[in-house]
Amino acid sequence: MVRFVNADPAARVPGVAVVTGSASGIGAAIAAELASLGWRVGGLDLTASPRCDTSVVVDVTDAAAVAAAVATVTGELGPIDAAVSVAGHYAMAPISEITLEQWTRMLRVHLGGLRNLSKSVLPGMLDRGTGSIVAITSELAVGGGDGDVHYAAAKGAIIGFVRSLAAEVASRGVRVNAVAPGPTDTPLLAPDSPWRAAEYLDTLPIRRLGAPEEVARCVAWLIEEGTFCVGEVLNPNAGAVI
Repeated sequence: MVRFVNADPAARVPGVAVVTGSASGIGAAIAAELASLGWRVGGLDLTASPRCDTSVVVDVTDAAAVAAAVATVTGELGPIDAAVSVAGHYAMAPISEITLEQWTRMLRVHLGGLRNLSKSVLPGMLDRGTGSIVAITSELAVGGGDGDVHYAAAKGAIIGFVRSLAAEVASRGVRVNAVAPGPTDTPLLAPDSPWRAAEYLDTLPIRRLGAPEEVARCVAWLIEEGTFCVGEVLNPNAGAVI
């Protein structure tokens, strides 16, 4: 069993992690990174997550289904020591074209998915007095973006959620933090996405998109090493926001 808070880093051993959005992109990279470090990983996604020890097909907007999925992971792998909320989607549109349904779905998937995962794993973490929750937010939550109102709003809300929940549960041994990647080379970005254009990449100090594996290493660091981090937001964004 992992013991994160006030523990000797040399004495830590990997435990059980649950990752939403684990079937592809950043979520799959996080699941793979944790598995490479010896973690047993439960994956939650709309499709199966073949690289996870346990895979549950679930819609993260369904609170009851997420609770049941977390119970399945716990039953098969053991108590959950770390939870990573990654599941999401991306779309660009001017506010005049964003329907109420699109606005609501963006919030339900990103913010609602984090809420549902956190609420499902927290009772066990608080009972044991240890645990780590990491949420994936976005550079756009910090800097905003033209045509990104609903996405940036949902990702910005995640930062407020993370900082508030961190303040609520830190004294009971659970750390809550976030990672805010810049544009990352995943299928979420279409081939003709403006974030892939040379004109945009030339504005970045390192002149390239991030790799999902680089984001995954940030998440793993927060879980395993960043024991002094509470309510923090790491920003692996190629220098887009400094």
